[in-house]
Amino acid sequence: MGKIIIWHNPNCSKSREAMNIIEDNGCEKEVIKYLDSRPDNNSIKNILNLLDINPRELMRTKELIYKELNLDTQEDENKLVEAMVNNPILIERPIIIKGSKAIIGRPTSKIASFLNS
Repeated sequence: MGKIIIWHNPNCSKSREAMNIIEDNGCEKEVIKYLDSRPDNNSIKNILNLLDINPRELMRTKELIYKELNLDTQEDENKLVEAMVNNPILIERPIIIKGSKAIIGRPTSKIASFLNS
């Protein structure tokens, strides 16, 4: 199995649980603390391609900043990506990348099977 990349927020219990699952499966990992080193526009678009989803599906729509920026009415996908670049707390977590595939690790029960696929 190749190296696993995880977009991780250590303050999130699901993200910490994902880290434990990755470690329990003996995977070599690269941890990206995306709140500390903000992803750029291209990184987010790459994740969207790997996940095969649209920007809104990657967003935490219950975050206060989502409501403050009126993102629920925003139709322009580039503006949604820009919002995630400027406010990475909006990015759903954890994101686990393995080769050319990725998942959002929620529920965390799907992570082990993804790692072993």
